[in-house]
Amino acid sequence: MRSAATSKRDGGAIAVESIDTPIGELTAAVDERGRLVSLSFSGRGRVVASAGEPDSKARAGLDRVAAQLREYFAGKRRKFTFPLAPRGTEFQQRVWDELLRIPYGATVSYGELAARCGNPAAQRAVARANATNPIAVVVPCHRVIGADGTLTGYGGGLDKKRQLLELEGALLPMPLPFASRQ
Repeated sequence: MRSAATSKRDGGAIAVESIDTPIGELTAAVDERGRLVSLSFSGRGRVVASAGEPDSKARAGLDRVAAQLREYFAGKRRKFTFPLAPRGTEFQQRVWDELLRIPYGATVSYGELAARCGNPAAQRAVARANATNPIAVVVPCHRVIGADGTLTGYGGGLDKKRQLLELEGALLPMPLPFASRQ
């Protein structure tokens, strides 16, 4: 983990910290109340930090996020319990709330997710809301797959999506190619 810094976003202070994980570095951002507002893959950050140390609530929020992510990647946590505060439209919020209802180890199609959101015809809008999810891993957009079971787009890349689904037991690990015999 690297040191944290603070930034201003939508009028409130945001504390930002990089967290090393088995799937690469994630950047966590929490608000002044310690609620997670963003968790993004390195290089895809939505919040730019400035100099300064986070206050105690923000520091505690960052510590909770890092600790629970370590437990998740160690296979000891299936559900995150820290408070979330993603920012988005009412429709995006509804989609992200439905993502949180997809159980660990399960997957749904975009069509099923659209139906769960109350509009089965809104698959493309649901896919767009899924793509703009600001809280990777925790709001499990990686659990949404194509109707035919294929892995489809993921902000962190399909390799990371596969790793997350394998960790959760939703996919069998990919077999290694056989070495050619001589």
